[in-house]
Amino acid sequence: MNVQQRKLSTDQQIELFQTLKTRFQKNMHRHPDLSWDIIQEKLEKNPGKIWSVYQMEITGGEPDVMGVDPSTDEYIFVDCSSESPKGRRSLCYDGKALNDRKEFKPENSVLDMASEMGIDLLDEAKYRELQQLGKFDTKTSSWIVTPGEIRKLGGALFMEYRYGAVFVFHNGASSYYAARGFRGSIRI
Repeated sequence: MNVQQRKLSTDQQIELFQTLKTRFQKNMHRHPDLSWDIIQEKLEKNPGKIWSVYQMEITGGEPDVMGVDPSTDEYIFVDCSSESPKGRRSLCYDGKALNDRKEFKPENSVLDMASEMGIDLLDEAKYRELQQLGKFDTKTSSWIVTPGEIRKLGGALFMEYRYGAVFVFHNGASSYYAARGFRGSIRI
């Protein structure tokens, strides 16, 4: 997709900003002491990143600001939907896993879709940080960044919240399930 296609119409941008602002104000516990006006100003200066946040929104991720990185002054948007985003489920882990499937191939892979959206897949640390802000994936699970050693052996990692705790599990990278998707983040 070229850069021009990664731009929202004025109406889409207005609607997205209103949705994000409402979610931001409703969930101040996720980002105490941050100002929406400053975040919106940063977004407006980054149309490509606005497009990526829009992709997070339309695939069911309910992106919200999880914090700010003081070393870079970047705001971090993360998928905060209570369950793994509906528009990003039933995907195997990466392109190799997708190509390895002989039948019943899903439409895409997690890493390819995240790349197309312009977002980063959450790693274990970011997923655990997200779980400090609420209970996420109580009925679903989300693929996370998998270390190279595990991936070389054909596996991939996912996480979920059950029994009052956050768990990390493994599965074959070519597997996919209706209740497993992925969560992403983007820095602005």
